[in-house]
Amino acid sequence: MTQLSSPSPAVLAAAEALREARARRAPIARVSETHGIAGLEQAYAVAEVNTHHALSQGRKISGKKIGLTSKAVQQQLGVDRPDYGVLFADMELTDGDAIPMQRLIQPKAEGEVAFVVGRDLDDPELTWGRFLLGLEYALPALEIVDSAITDWKITLVDTVADNASCGLYVLGTEPRRVSDLDLLTLGMRLSRNGEVVSVGSGAACLGHPLKAAFWLARTMAALQQPLKAGDLILSGALGPMFTFEAGDEIALDLGPLGRLRCQAT
Repeated sequence: MTQLSSPSPAVLAAAEALREARARRAPIARVSETHGIAGLEQAYAVAEVNTHHALSQGRKISGKKIGLTSKAVQQQLGVDRPDYGVLFADMELTDGDAIPMQRLIQPKAEGEVAFVVGRDLDDPELTWGRFLLGLEYALPALEIVDSAITDWKITLVDTVADNASCGLYVLGTEPRRVSDLDLLTLGMRLSRNGEVVSVGSGAACLGHPLKAAFWLARTMAALQQPLKAGDLILSGALGPMFTFEAGDEIALDLGPLGRLRCQAT
C-alpha cells in the first residue's frame, strides 16, 4: 500500500463507523449522508483508512476486486459505474468450505471469473499484450458481497467507502489457462438449494471478464498500487446477485471453467 495522506476528520469518522458496524454486525445509515462523504475521492479515502487499519492488525492483502460490472447488478443497486476494493487473505474460502455466517451482516452471492496474476502488472501504461501475458490462471469464483449500509440502500459513494461491499469469496480448485477459454460466451448458473436463482454470461461483465480485469489492472497501476504475481482478481458479477441464509447450499456452474459448491453455516 502507498503511504496514507492526512485524511480529514469526516473521512476518519466515516471509516471508524464502518469498522464498528462490521465488528458489531449491525448496519448503519449511509456514510455519504451521516458523515458528509461526497465524491469518489473521499469515498476511496475512507476505504484506504480502513485498509491501513486492517494491515496494522496483521491482515494480509490477497488481491483486488472490481465491483458493479454487471448492468443487472447496477440496476439492482441504482448505480451506473464500476468500483474496486481490496481482498484480504482471511476472506478466502475454497470449493466445499462452509460460509461462516457469523462473519457477515446481510450477505448476497454472485458468480464471477477469478484470475490469478502470474507476473507483476506494474507498468503505468500497461498494454493489453503485457496484461494478457501477466495472467496465469482463471478460476470459478463465488463472491459473497456484504454491505455495512442498512438494507443495501447504497449509493456509489457508500459502497466505495465500504471497500466495494467486500465480504468473502470462494474459489474453485481446478485452475484453467486463460487462453483455453472463451470467456465472452461463458455461461453462468447459480443455484440455491437446487433451484436456479441467477443466470448470466461473460458478456455481462463490462462486455468481457478480461476487459474488466484489464480496467482494474490499469487503474491500480496508475494509483501506484499495482497487482503483483500471486494476486487474485475478482473480475465482477456475471449476473444478478441474490440473498441467502444459514443452511442454504449454493452451487456455481461456469461450464468449461468449472464448478463449486458450498453451504452457509
